Amino acid sequence: MTSSETTPGRGTAVVIGGGLAGVVAAWALRGFAERIVVVERDRYPDEPVFRSGVPQGRHAHLVLEAGHRALEELMPGINQELAAAGAHRVSTSGDLRWLSSAGWMVDYPARMAFLSCTRPVLDKLVLDRVRTEPSIEFLEGTDVVGLLGSGQAVTGVKVRARGSGRGPEDGSESSSGSSSGHGSGRGEVRDIPAELVIDASGRSTSVPKWLTELGCRAVPEERVDAGVAYTSRLFHRPPGVDLGYQAIYLQTKAPDKPRMGVLLPVEGDRWIVSLAGMRGAEPEPGAEGFTKHLSQLRDPALREMLREAEPAGEVRGFLPGPGVRRHYERSAPEGLVVVGDAASTFNPVYGQGVTVSLFCAQVLRRTAARHGGVGHATARDARREVAAVSKTAWMMSSAEDVRFTATTGGPSGALVRLQHRYLDKVLRGATHNPEVTAAFHEVLSLVAPPTRLFHPSVVAAVLRG
Repeated sequence: MTSSETTPGRGTAVVIGGGLAGVVAAWALRGFAERIVVVERDRYPDEPVFRSGVPQGRHAHLVLEAGHRALEELMPGINQELAAAGAHRVSTSGDLRWLSSAGWMVDYPARMAFLSCTRPVLDKLVLDRVRTEPSIEFLEGTDVVGLLGSGQAVTGVKVRARGSGRGPEDGSESSSGSSSGHGSGRGEVRDIPAELVIDASGRSTSVPKWLTELGCRAVPEERVDAGVAYTSRLFHRPPGVDLGYQAIYLQTKAPDKPRMGVLLPVEGDRWIVSLAGMRGAEPEPGAEGFTKHLSQLRDPALREMLREAEPAGEVRGFLPGPGVRRHYERSAPEGLVVVGDAASTFNPVYGQGVTVSLFCAQVLRRTAARHGGVGHATARDARREVAAVSKTAWMMSSAEDVRFTATTGGPSGALVRLQHRYLDKVLRGATHNPEVTAAFHEVLSLVAPPTRLFHPSVVAAVLRG
């Protein structure tokens, strides 16, 4: 054992995966570990461009209001830097037209907003900040190929270089990316001992398999799969256009119209448009499939916005795979914490993933500060708190996914049906009552718990409606 309960470890922390979840996790541990090593299979580009290790990066992304608050707490001034890099501030009401399953939401004096930019801009600014920390080092072009330790404790990782070439910056997006796995490199395998190992390797994490190889029990998990598929494209914003709003979100109307579309303003005077469909209504590939899916949305507003817009890139598809919540707080060896999509993967249509990853970074910093280092007590507390901060997002997304008839897995029963009926009433109230709309946005932005929708004033407005 490399650390003890009485002397918390302040040695090495290894982060598997150098995507957004990994780099903010590394940043969160600064000051509590003498050495923090981020192992990333890609080589970072010099400029903010799309890269193969983040296949979801070409699609519309949201950092919810709660996520921006978390990011600013972790990296003071970062939101101002995003705005300077071209991110657009979009108020959740007024700037955003939102068509829910019940109809268009009414405007109100919104207190919340989000900054809209492409994923590479967000990733590059965060990475640049993390690189200013001397205790954090990056192993680029390197695979993690296994864990060190036993069924009782993880004590480090096994790594292997993938080669010296930079490799393509653009890759297939038919499946989710990962920063772990066996890869194609033929370098020598070497060990990196560590007091703490953070798995931030994303949707296709290999850590559950490696834990089995160490003799650990299988990690309990929940799964829900609505069969969502994406297609996205960048457009030049037509000169002089003034729509009176900046963004539009056309939600699905389960179960009969399982298609959605979103348009967000991004840097470079462009729009990013992402279309999605659940199982049985997936977008067809290519430009023709994009145009066809656009015409099948339940409202023509998005199609009308793009009538005069010129494409600024190719159509890109993405298959996220199922939603998975892994319960490491119930079963995990000492010295391991799993964060981001490697711990909880949500249907991307709800825009929760980045924000929950930032919550996980806050957890790491909070628990390391509580125990004064990165020892086993820190890891145990962090596993419990990661589960807690992801619970609400999972509950909301999985409960919505099961509305679609082709969904597999997920919650069921009378309580879920009761939740659906009440939320339907809330959404109807949000089409005409500003107080209901504001409460709904607070919950969806993860700044308020779902109980906010049961505040007496909201319940009264819903019942009156």
